[in-house]
Amino acid sequence: MDEIGRGTSTFDGLALASAIATQLHDKTQAFTLFATHYFELTEFPATHHAALNVHVSATESGRDIVFLHEIQSGPASKSYGIQVARLAGMPAAVVNQARHTLEALENHATQAQAQVDLFAAAPAIEAVADSAVETWAKAINPDELSPREALEALYQLKKLVQRD
Repeated sequence: MDEIGRGTSTFDGLALASAIATQLHDKTQAFTLFATHYFELTEFPATHHAALNVHVSATESGRDIVFLHEIQSGPASKSYGIQVARLAGMPAAVVNQARHTLEALENHATQAQAQVDLFAAAPAIEAVADSAVETWAKAINPDELSPREALEALYQLKKLVQRD
């Protein structure tokens, strides 16, 4: 099961996911893979004898992440949502704003601060130079390419990606 409580408030979703997990464990007793983004549910095995936590291992290098495709015991130590969004192609400005908001939310959770303004402008972030692939992609106009030129462009792109 995945995305339990999606489209609800955080607390509604957490309450639903918790109740569903409890029902599956205590009553249904069905073997179930239960994926969740509610970190609070990682405590579930402490009070439910047949439940256990596992996660897919990952390693970080700076702001990059590599999923190792290995299942390990226990809950994940952190969420990688922002790194995954970057890997999925979200614009750098969106990722930077999310990173800034996450830092504010995490600080708010550990300190007694006023409510976090989710829509505040992110502090100025130094411009990041385009990668070779981004520079190449901005310079090419696919509508002006012949089929042969498009194939050659694809081979050039492959070479650029292999270098990065």
